[in-house]
Amino acid sequence: MAVTVENLSKKYGSQIAVDNISFTVNTGEVVGFLGPNGAGKSTTMKMITCFIAPASGDVRLDQFSIHEDAEEIKKRIGYLPENNPLYTDMPVIEYLQFCGEVQGMAKGEISARMHEMIEKCGLDTEKHKKINELSKGYRQRVGLAQAMIHDPEVLILDEPTSGLDPNQIVEIRNLIKELGKEKTVILSSHILSEVEATCDRIIIINNGRIVADGTSLSLRQQAQGQELLNIEIEAEADYDNVLEELTGLASVETARKRNGQEGKFRIQSKPDKSSRKAVFDLCVKNKWYLTEMTAIETKLEDVFRELTN
Repeated sequence: MAVTVENLSKKYGSQIAVDNISFTVNTGEVVGFLGPNGAGKSTTMKMITCFIAPASGDVRLDQFSIHEDAEEIKKRIGYLPENNPLYTDMPVIEYLQFCGEVQGMAKGEISARMHEMIEKCGLDTEKHKKINELSKGYRQRVGLAQAMIHDPEVLILDEPTSGLDPNQIVEIRNLIKELGKEKTVILSSHILSEVEATCDRIIIINNGRIVADGTSLSLRQQAQGQELLNIEIEAEADYDNVLEELTGLASVETARKRNGQEGKFRIQSKPDKSSRKAVFDLCVKNKWYLTEMTAIETKLEDVFRELTN
């Protein structure tokens, strides 16, 4: 089930929280929704789930609109809010049964689905405990289980790995990736490495507006622009002459010595060009030993900072 956001806006008084954004998430796609605090991520998720109404615009799940079919949309969405509200006096197993009943599931279906969620979310040893006896990580697992109890076609997960230890994060990441093969998943997180490992596509929002939309690789390549190479050469020649020859290559825009160390250089290629072959051929021609040629990749964190500062 595709989620289509069309010209969505939301104001709180004079403050614009979400400013006319549009995007589509298709079935079988896991999309990471990134942005700094206050960027509009949670507000957007709340509008998609019909938790709050937009000032303008629409959200559609296939043929269903949040304005006309809110109840139908709620049945098809599993939602884990950022603050993960739970009835902490209830045992885990009773809480999940209650969530199934609230979602209108048949009684015969609830038991089987409840035990499936307990197994998938790693709650088997905790299922008879009251929620207030659980650690934050296990409470987060209960929140995930309630979001999936009714087998929704769309999952909206706001900080799903918050409070989990590294092993639990890997388990939940794998679960989300598995779910994403057949469901539509939108998740937000401040752990950029997790988003990069889990999501097929990344949307970055800042000050209520979408500032980037693409795969992790495409965003990094777009930010990097020109090829950067770290080069190390062993040569009998004067390294000032080596630098001069590197600078003279047709594909090279700039070349400089790196860290003041003999034989180490940083090369920036001209736009849409690569200098790797030219550097290799130059070393062969001059009988220099090329001991390093490493491309410098832009990290997702660098892209995020550049777009949201």
